[in-house]
Amino acid sequence: MNIAVNPLDSEVKAESTGFDVEKIRADFPILNQQIHGKPLVYLDSGASAQKPNAVIAAVDHYYRTSHANVHRGVHTLSERATDIYEGARAKVCSFINALSTEEIVFVRGTTEAINLVAQSYGRANVRAGDEILITYMEHHSNIVPWQMLCEQTGAVLKVVPINDDGELELEQYGKLLGPRTRIVAITHVSNALGTINPVRDMVVQAHAVGAVVVVDGAQAVPHLAVDMQRLDCDFYAFSAHKVFGPTGIGVLYGKAKLLDVMPPYQGGGEMIREVTFENTVYNDLPHKFEAGTPHIAGAAGLGAALEYVDQIGLHNIEVYERDLLEYGTGLAQQVEGLRLIGTARHKASILTFVLDDIHAHDVGTILDHQGIAIRTGHHCAMPVMKRYGVAATARASLALYNTREDLDVLFHGIEEVKKVFA
Repeated sequence: MNIAVNPLDSEVKAESTGFDVEKIRADFPILNQQIHGKPLVYLDSGASAQKPNAVIAAVDHYYRTSHANVHRGVHTLSERATDIYEGARAKVCSFINALSTEEIVFVRGTTEAINLVAQSYGRANVRAGDEILITYMEHHSNIVPWQMLCEQTGAVLKVVPINDDGELELEQYGKLLGPRTRIVAITHVSNALGTINPVRDMVVQAHAVGAVVVVDGAQAVPHLAVDMQRLDCDFYAFSAHKVFGPTGIGVLYGKAKLLDVMPPYQGGGEMIREVTFENTVYNDLPHKFEAGTPHIAGAAGLGAALEYVDQIGLHNIEVYERDLLEYGTGLAQQVEGLRLIGTARHKASILTFVLDDIHAHDVGTILDHQGIAIRTGHHCAMPVMKRYGVAATARASLALYNTREDLDVLFHGIEEVKKVFA
């Protein structure tokens, strides 16, 4: 299998420059430990990536020196906290090349971001008989909110199929788009398959029929250079913890012209300009969508995480991880009884597999006793499992701190699993 980064979604240099994986590994203190007496091999970054010292220090510094509520105080600590919080927003804006910080809404994570769009934009613009188009490879967080919206409005959910390699059937995508399509919700990178979708071309086609496009970017942002001006999607969502930041905070990017006319998702403090018992005037963007005290420490950590990734360079990360993926794929193809699930030409750093008749949970448990952390189960992608006729899979997901040696240990461990069940 020839794996390549999708040229529609990234421009990768021929060679990585200045990428020192051992130096990078030293930045992640959690990696320097043993599990069950074996050195930790962490291959579960698709579920949640580990945190570098810079992120840990940023959160620690905030709590030690600058904690207060934001926007509401004139005292020094409140001003510091506000600077940290809004500074993180500016870093996100730059990182994804949004036009303005008005387009960056802080949320709890990708799931809340998608629900916000469904319940704010969707409830205001979708009617009975309208169509919402998703794909067969979506995470549950990009399926269930749209099902709920269809139940609330009478809209119809349509699904783009995938082929045996885990690629979207793009001809069918074109055919499913139509005059009643109001929303297209697609993943940039599949969490279960690793497939990189040609988002830019899909956005162009969706816009041609007047639909808005919501992109789940949770698995893309840690691995690919993401540019809102280039993709031209209407909404883009991602979580900090996938990109080496804290849990509990994420980002919804939305075009200002859409966010401006959308009703608030939640009511409360901060999202208001004026409140009387007769009427409420809502705050300006993006604060209209940020009711209540936000995750300020999380924003501090997210800002530090994006700075860390920028310093390494996403193009360098792409090249390095592509090499790891190709190496791991080659090892997987040599294992008798191992079947890769998701063999798209354009993939990010995910190796999903089933092994003989051994349940994925058993594979994961035995590997854990060898110090190897992988993810097992349906990966919040049950339709994908059904498509391939399996109840669960094992998934090794790579990040910038992984090495070829990690993959050697993984596949040695898989051979040990086979011996247990021989």
